[in-house]
Amino acid sequence: MLREWDAAAYDSLPLPHLRWGRRTLERLSFAGDETVLEAGCGTGRDTEALLDRLPRGRVVAVDGSARMLERLRERLADRLDRVEAIQADLLAPLPVAEPADAAFSVATFHWIHDHDTLFANIARALRPGARFAVDCGGEGNVARVRAAIEDVLGERTDMWNFAGTDETRERLERAGFTDVEVALVEDPARLEPGEQFHGYLAIVVLGAHLDRIPPAEHRAFVEAVAARLDEPVVDYVRLTFTATRAG
Repeated sequence: MLREWDAAAYDSLPLPHLRWGRRTLERLSFAGDETVLEAGCGTGRDTEALLDRLPRGRVVAVDGSARMLERLRERLADRLDRVEAIQADLLAPLPVAEPADAAFSVATFHWIHDHDTLFANIARALRPGARFAVDCGGEGNVARVRAAIEDVLGERTDMWNFAGTDETRERLERAGFTDVEVALVEDPARLEPGEQFHGYLAIVVLGAHLDRIPPAEHRAFVEAVAARLDEPVVDYVRLTFTATRAG
């Protein structure tokens, strides 16, 4: 099931995703006229940076959230002639008209439990030789936050798919990618204590958990998780990889 996001609140936060997006784009080189598939485009922050590097190109921006795509269209209102915004499930064949020249994704793939199908769908949407660059949560990601959540819930939480390097390499190769480079990078995010930290947890980290409990209990749940953390830090471990679509 595709989940919705509070796009406006998400956009108001001091997101480390901006840093992740910049460094992921730096792993791709462009002539400037390519068509690039962005898998999990969110509110279009990275799409905007990508368009700056494609003065004669275009972006196929895919996301499962209608609210995120609405926010993207507002952000890029004067550039929509070069953006095709598509609401789609990345676990279904992607509705793209022609194979893209590259693919790019930030902070999305850890929400998707079937990476074999995901990578196969991305591969089918790319031309041979296309480059693919990704940053997402990896093995060990938010371990302390996850322990706090499980302590509050009294049970194991299984909301995310934090993959390791070896399994990711194998899945990419099975899907038809070569020249695979994979790494795990520790990259903790420190927030201001109190409202900023609570808001970040609620919107970015705990949203899928909050979807399952009554709204009247949301604040108490977030505060209980935050109280179990020694400091206002989200202990991110990023899974980063680049690969090439085989011929």
